[in-house]
Amino acid sequence: MPDSQNQSQKILPASAAASPTGSSLAGSTAIVTGASRGIGRAIALRLAQLGARLLLVARDRAALTALHQAIGTVAEILPCDLTSASEIAVLASRIEAAGDCDILINAAGIGKIGAPLHQMPVEDYDAVLATNLRAPFLLMRAVIPGMIARGTGYIVNISSLAGQGPLANGAAYAASKWALNGLTYSAAEELRAHNIRVSVVAPGSVNTEFGRGGKDRSKMLQADDVANVVAMLITQPPQSFISEVRMRPTQKP
Repeated sequence: MPDSQNQSQKILPASAAASPTGSSLAGSTAIVTGASRGIGRAIALRLAQLGARLLLVARDRAALTALHQAIGTVAEILPCDLTSASEIAVLASRIEAAGDCDILINAAGIGKIGAPLHQMPVEDYDAVLATNLRAPFLLMRAVIPGMIARGTGYIVNISSLAGQGPLANGAAYAASKWALNGLTYSAAEELRAHNIRVSVVAPGSVNTEFGRGGKDRSKMLQADDVANVVAMLITQPPQSFISEVRMRPTQKP
């Protein structure tokens, strides 16, 4: 008899999983960056439940391998340092070789939060902008031509409520998310005529390794909360899309 605890940890097969709207992502290929932990990992698991074939992107090969084993044969790992333009160029060629991309989820992000702007090392500023803004731009640039050719696609960029207001001791992070919002809104206008939908999800405090200290983590958003919103977005009927979702904990942590 199979071990019941292990059984409960397995990912549902595509035939057994349905989205909140009753749709399925079976036959779709989704790229998820930042898939090794936190929000990206939760999104990858949720899309696997919906039947998508996954291309998992992050720097941590060991964590990606563990996630791949949890999901099964419908996933491939593509280790990449998203601060490196040259590695992203190699990643883009591997994505093209792996087949068409129907869904792109840019969930990778870093903060470098804690010091005032005038004390922030330039290399930290560059790393934040490279990960949070340049990497989504380069990956969007890589997959959009194929989406245009097929006349369909969905892109979701994970931003932050910090991209809509000031963040003391986190100016570079806030700037990267403000800019990511602008990138998303503008791309959505450019691409809607091609039936490509582009959305931004802006959560507040999320209980992940990235979460800020000194808060009650039990009151924070959970990574699964964000994953469920992403699933809702990409299973919308094709005649509509939700351009932005702002998420807050019910109680302030």
